[in-house]
Amino acid sequence: MSCAETGLMSVDQALAAYALVQPLPQIKLPLIDAHRHYLACDVASEISLPLFNQSAVDGYALRGEDIQAGMTEFQLVGEIRAGIEEHLQLESGQCIRIFTGGRVPDSADTVARQEIMTVNDNTASLHQHISKGTDIRYQGEELVVGTVLAEREQYLKSGVIAALSMAGVKQVKVSAQPRIAVLITGDEVSQELDNDAKVFDANTPMVLTWFKAQGFDHIHIEHVIDDEQQLNAALKNAMQHYDLVITTGGVSVGDYDLIRPVSMALGAKEIFWKVAQKPGKPLYFAQYQTSQHVSYLLGLPGNPAAVFVCLEIHVSTLLKALQGVKNAQPKWKKARLNDSVKLDHREQFLRMKLEVNEQGQLSVSKLKKQQSHMLSNLNEANVIGRIPVLADVNETELQYIEFIDIQ
Repeated sequence: MSCAETGLMSVDQALAAYALVQPLPQIKLPLIDAHRHYLACDVASEISLPLFNQSAVDGYALRGEDIQAGMTEFQLVGEIRAGIEEHLQLESGQCIRIFTGGRVPDSADTVARQEIMTVNDNTASLHQHISKGTDIRYQGEELVVGTVLAEREQYLKSGVIAALSMAGVKQVKVSAQPRIAVLITGDEVSQELDNDAKVFDANTPMVLTWFKAQGFDHIHIEHVIDDEQQLNAALKNAMQHYDLVITTGGVSVGDYDLIRPVSMALGAKEIFWKVAQKPGKPLYFAQYQTSQHVSYLLGLPGNPAAVFVCLEIHVSTLLKALQGVKNAQPKWKKARLNDSVKLDHREQFLRMKLEVNEQGQLSVSKLKKQQSHMLSNLNEANVIGRIPVLADVNETELQYIEFIDIQ
């Protein structure tokens, strides 16, 4: 993908660079603690599910051969509840009261639901013909021993955790999550406007809640003013004690854009700086390594829309790579573009609204207020659209674009 401005890395090159990071160690965790981690290896079932033949309904366990012989009256000889071990067996002409999930005795092979039977004293009457095998959950019908329940690199959502737990899995091997520090830089950003030259801080709540949504609840975050000495101390501490350091602001070419020179003076080695994208061009990626520790620094621009786009595209990719995911890049989809767009020498990432028509066709519409200091359109945006560079496509022929869902 061509880049008209000299020295800019393409978006694809930048995303590919994250695959070169050193993955974090693999660890074993109790199943509940592994929630929102990535599996480090396949997990196969050591049991069959169901574990035994069980009733699918509240009803009465019967012998199929009795039903086939035309019997409709049965002697009630006992009861089986779910989770209670019973050693009852049926003789010809007998039935057993059984509840959902109860273990069906070996001598039974059919369950009649309670709605089609009546009981008078110890006699149960069947009022509807049923087939042999009705309402039985058979041992192993869902899975057998050796079935792969979850695959390596699978993200452990609640549903996967539940499926593993049902199969008796107690602990799993996962990739460790990175310890993350965030430095919000800039004299102008503040929680309180104590003078007329400051602006409210949107980056802190955005970054914190974004990471929380990804499964990272414990983030070290601090605000650092545009002072070289203070930034030096904050960056040194962050790079020495955390696996991933995210900064906002201070990565461009102004007199007070200090992230890059200060980090390099501390020993960080630049992997790339400046990407052919809009917003987010002055993106900075570096590695800091000592004999005992490796840390990665991803410096985001300061404008909040640029921060948002970089979180969704770059930080998400880097997080997956650090956790051992081989194909960590965004999964781009395609949709029809409803609007005309003005192309640029950089790829553009637009906040857009995805819609699905009655035929299931996808289309995206560009929202207003796309400037990098504006966020109000995030009330409507549900995807980020990827607009190719001017050199690669004709504006009049651009009918479909790639997009990713906003996480």
